[in-house]
Amino acid sequence: MSLQLREKIEAMGLVLPPAPPPAGVYKPVLILDNHLYVSGQGPVLNDGTLMQGKVGSVLNKEEAKLAARQVALTMLSSIVTHTDSSVKIKRVIKVLGMVNATPEFEDHPYVINGFSELMADIFGTEYGIGVRSAVGMSLPQNIAVEIEAMFLLES
Repeated sequence: MSLQLREKIEAMGLVLPPAPPPAGVYKPVLILDNHLYVSGQGPVLNDGTLMQGKVGSVLNKEEAKLAARQVALTMLSSIVTHTDSSVKIKRVIKVLGMVNATPEFEDHPYVINGFSELMADIFGTEYGIGVRSAVGMSLPQNIAVEIEAMFLLES
């Protein structure tokens, strides 16, 4: 990730958690042409633990939104860890947000706003907001939120 982006993250007072190791047979990040694909990321805390719990029973929507924000930090950590400093992100293209929710919970888009709002703060509203889906499901290790994304790189 570019030095300029690292400096912005630090200037905003953001702390990146440790990048999680792959939980299966896949690459955490993949660059093809001028696109950066990031595999599904969970909310890793600074001590390496995961934010867990089903939204709508254990977690409320505000706690879940914070978990989605933490996923944004986790994703940035994975990008920093698995790319070199010459990689420069131009914009967010696509986000798939998955919420570990009860069948009755209906505010999935609100939860994923925690991720999208931080991306907009970092990249600006023109480049930090892309197309998006927000859905509910059961997630591995009972993590509260999982998000995958695709970014456009500077050419």
